[in-house]
Amino acid sequence: MEELLAGYRRFRAARWPAQRETLEALARDGQKPHTLAIACCDSRVAPEMIFDCAPGDVFTVRNIANLVPPYAPDTANHGTSAALEFAVRVLRVRRIAVIGHSSCGGIAALLHEPPPEARDFVANWVRIAEPARKRAVRFADDPVEAARRAEIESVRVSLENLMTFPWIASAHNAGELGVYGFYFDVPSGTLREVTAEGERLITEGAG
Repeated sequence: MEELLAGYRRFRAARWPAQRETLEALARDGQKPHTLAIACCDSRVAPEMIFDCAPGDVFTVRNIANLVPPYAPDTANHGTSAALEFAVRVLRVRRIAVIGHSSCGGIAALLHEPPPEARDFVANWVRIAEPARKRAVRFADDPVEAARRAEIESVRVSLENLMTFPWIASAHNAGELGVYGFYFDVPSGTLREVTAEGERLITEGAG
């Protein structure tokens, strides 16, 4: 617990004074984030760090392997889908960013089965990305490249599943909602945009 309290004290001493007016305004006026970020729970991949965002900029959903399930409005619990609904239909975000990353444990569980201690929920959850596993099969002779390809393809699976939500598809087709995919390489700190056609490195210093 002391680690958390020490961090809080640093926040109060250094960050709070600089962000006080912003947070007070957000408390008074409500949040109006411009982006919904769907990222992995992995502790190394925080969207606010990658995109250098201020409080109030990004509405963030983090789950195992940054996955979006298909649209399924039933009585089951759908945390990611509920966040999508709130961000798009209530907060009216202008874009959705799906952020995959290197060395993803969720994708490793998809490719090789999760550890025995994580099979109550993880095993079924990562099957959402089964199409990504199939697309990476041709790299089976190179396990490192197979994992990387599956990580990138999982972003595409999430982008495809986003379009099964009728109110996302309609807003996107009307030009009111941007939908983007990204892949963050942890050791190099580099970011690639992932599209249906391929990937491109985001260059530093560009406007």
